[in-house]
Amino acid sequence: MGAYLKVYEGWRNDPEAFWLNAAEGIDWYEKPDRAFQADEGVYGRWFADGICNTCYNAVDRHVERGRGNQIAIAYDSPITGAKKTISYSELKAEVVALAAVLQERGVVKGDRVVIYMPMVPEAAIAMLACARLGAVHSVVFGGFAAAELATRIDDCAPKCVISASCGIEPGRVVAYKPLLDGAIDLASSKPASTIILQRPQQSCDLIAGRDFDYATETAKHLSAGTEVACEELAATDPLYILYTSGTTGQPKGVVRDNGGHMVVLQWSMKAIYDVEPGEVFWTASDVGWVVGHSYIVYGPLLNGNTTILFEGKPVGTPDASTFWRVIEEHKVASFFTAPTAFRAVKREDPDGTLARNHDLSSLRQIYLAGERADPDTIHWLERVSQKPVYDHWWQTESGWPIAGNPVGIEALPVKYGSPTVAMPGYDIRVVSDEGVELPRGELGNVVIKLPLPPGCLPTLWNAEERFENVYLEEFPGYYQTSDAGIMDKDGYLFIMARTDDIINVAGHRLSTGGMEEVIAGHPDVAECAVIGIADKLKGQLPAGFLILNSGVQRPVAEIQSEVIKLVREKIGPVAAFKIAVPVARLPKTRSGKILRSTMQKMINGQDFKMPATIDDPAIIEEIKVSWNKFTA
Repeated sequence: MGAYLKVYEGWRNDPEAFWLNAAEGIDWYEKPDRAFQADEGVYGRWFADGICNTCYNAVDRHVERGRGNQIAIAYDSPITGAKKTISYSELKAEVVALAAVLQERGVVKGDRVVIYMPMVPEAAIAMLACARLGAVHSVVFGGFAAAELATRIDDCAPKCVISASCGIEPGRVVAYKPLLDGAIDLASSKPASTIILQRPQQSCDLIAGRDFDYATETAKHLSAGTEVACEELAATDPLYILYTSGTTGQPKGVVRDNGGHMVVLQWSMKAIYDVEPGEVFWTASDVGWVVGHSYIVYGPLLNGNTTILFEGKPVGTPDASTFWRVIEEHKVASFFTAPTAFRAVKREDPDGTLARNHDLSSLRQIYLAGERADPDTIHWLERVSQKPVYDHWWQTESGWPIAGNPVGIEALPVKYGSPTVAMPGYDIRVVSDEGVELPRGELGNVVIKLPLPPGCLPTLWNAEERFENVYLEEFPGYYQTSDAGIMDKDGYLFIMARTDDIINVAGHRLSTGGMEEVIAGHPDVAECAVIGIADKLKGQLPAGFLILNSGVQRPVAEIQSEVIKLVREKIGPVAAFKIAVPVARLPKTRSGKILRSTMQKMINGQDFKMPATIDDPAIIEEIKVSWNKFTA
């Protein structure tokens, strides 16, 4: 038995002992006597008798133990040209000052605070200041439309909103204050005050009596040396609410608690990402996503790492070398981003010339998650970076990896197309629509046997019944991931698509992910998406939308023909794949997830709501034009 199996079987045989041992990595005001309380919450609660504080563990304890001069946050903004480093001691001072400002605004334990910020250090400081007070933060993407922000304000009823005057996108400045003012006007629940960070690229007017200037207010407490102690919290007290899209149009407020969240993130930093305290860890994402919560802010800081807060894009800020420049400059040891980010880099620099111009010797491994990592992208990235590349799979609801390659325990052999194996705490099964466990190798619904491990959502904010209906009702005793996949004979998991993306072609259930994997293997295809379109004869037909590599000189019709032939050869005639539409861009969320469902509804003529998380709504119209041109 290898090291991973020993650890996994150790958890399976005695989960109570496993998690109490993991909890030793956290500082507690009162240590929990029990890991799991089965009679609390919907499916049980973790460390219910423990008392703790997340801000203390992420900041104060490192200062107390001699790491105060170490860089905690390295801010790198190729969009604005700004760079800044913040030591753990400086971070503590900034967090305490903002916590004091929040106290002046009447914020106390249990109150909610909405954070509507761009990727600046103050966003992380705001999260930690809330955690210090026991206030529950809810980060909403800066630049979200007023109506979407208002929906979230009404759901969590914040006492205060922390925002910025603007965000910066390549080639444009996005004014946040008018959006925030519009949201407050629309919302039934009015926050008592807002704290506004004025950015030099575009300032804004403040409303007297409601809006307060971030810099002015925090400066008063920094100069006065105001002290704000960390609030002692139950491990089960909520740390944050993070809204994820809901099929009804009403977003779901995923709740994260304090104790279990800390324990698993601390554990994962070594076991999964293989970093030691003091090393530089970089996740190229946004604090508006769960990835940013877990692995830009909380995970690295709990572990005593230097975390990079990056305000930029993989291409265009200024070019496709940005990732390599940041890794070299900051001596990144472990790097995590979305596959779509590297697909964009690959499209601009297919030969990987730019990577060879940078010293990547500090980097040990690269991690991918957020979208299915197709084998072609991983092969390319391995070749270009000369580093191991590990796909892993998790969700907003889980808060940390469900399946991955536990490099800090044992680097397992990579199987391309698989995020590898279940992490301790997750008992993953693949079941039929009737809930019957399927034989290895068969495609089905990926579910997780209850209870979910620490760090996973205990419920939805003010919506316990909805939590049960959405996640627990269809397969009693299991959490429904809404992903479809296969478990092979070695226990490796293959996530093939969202269950909504499994299409039925003449009675055959087919994975769009499997077709995308084949298409992405074509040397001229940079990225692709496959959706099911309505067909009177076969029920559904797969349609592929292809982005070609930059500089491709061959006739497009030739490439389309080759792609169709490739799918026929690899998957078979049963796929009935005959539609390959060239497009300039694919619609994505800001985290890089392709919006297949939106594309499908648009092509099939169904009503759809433009997703709030879409990076550029204009792409939907572009897809429609390309489709109409193809079908004309």
